Amino acid sequence: MNILVLGGGGFIGYHLVNELVTAGHAVTVVGRSRISARPLPTQVQYLSGELADSKLMRKILQGVDAVAHLVSGTVPSTGDKDPGKDVEINLLGTLSLLEDMAACGVKRILYLSSGGTVYGKPHEIPISESHILDPICSYGVVKVAIESYLKLYETKADLQPIVIRASNPYGPYQGNLGVQGIIGTYLNLALSRQPIEIWGDGSTVRDYIHVRDLVSLGVAALQSGRVGTYNGGSGTGTSVLHIAELVQEITGNPIPIVYKPHRSLDVPVSILDVERAKKDFNWNTKISLRDGIAGVWTWLKESNGSS
Repeated sequence: MNILVLGGGGFIGYHLVNELVTAGHAVTVVGRSRISARPLPTQVQYLSGELADSKLMRKILQGVDAVAHLVSGTVPSTGDKDPGKDVEINLLGTLSLLEDMAACGVKRILYLSSGGTVYGKPHEIPISESHILDPICSYGVVKVAIESYLKLYETKADLQPIVIRASNPYGPYQGNLGVQGIIGTYLNLALSRQPIEIWGDGSTVRDYIHVRDLVSLGVAALQSGRVGTYNGGSGTGTSVLHIAELVQEITGNPIPIVYKPHRSLDVPVSILDVERAKKDFNWNTKISLRDGIAGVWTWLKESNGSS
């Protein structure tokens, strides 16, 4: 297939592009800038542009078989600071894309949603796709709105949307500045021998998935003829404190842990039920948490010239 990846220069997008190329697909990437520490395969065409640039998007969409939409101008911690920007960039940009796809006759779209924010405080563990959507942050509200518009355009324009609600992905090339992704953040702190900060007592439990396992699900979903919504996680919960202890153990660096006041909006436990994805796509995670963290540590040291 000829696949257009929006946000292909980002953390998850980079890995998805590589997985798609390995699977034999022709890939075009649209992003805001060519400047990236993530080197894309040489056969991938990279175009600079904005999601809301309808004229450009309609030109690019000619001859495209499917779209993978991974663009997000915010993360959970920044969306609440400027909800208007969250809506403008992510929601309105996606609406523009859906109109452009409908106009160009492109039906298939993979959308990366957020299993960590769309459900809010869970009523059941693990959280299935049928769980009520009750987000408690702007980022999650916008994700739910986009999912709703995808359903609308499935009816309105015969689009074929498939949504992956990702848990907490981690892996090489993830940002490590503390904005999103505690594994990358903690490993970077270990590299620079700085204390790890934990909000609360460290008992908060999350579902962590290696990015390569996540994108293998994305490719399987995109290649399938299915539409609908799927959780993308490991199906296993790990506390923040255990992550910190694993980082100390794997790095061999007994860096101190500093405990900060508990944040009221933090959901105590979030673990996704991924049985539907396993069944429908014959998919499963392959990389254990310990092996995954060790791999990121090796990559981080090599990329920083450390031994």
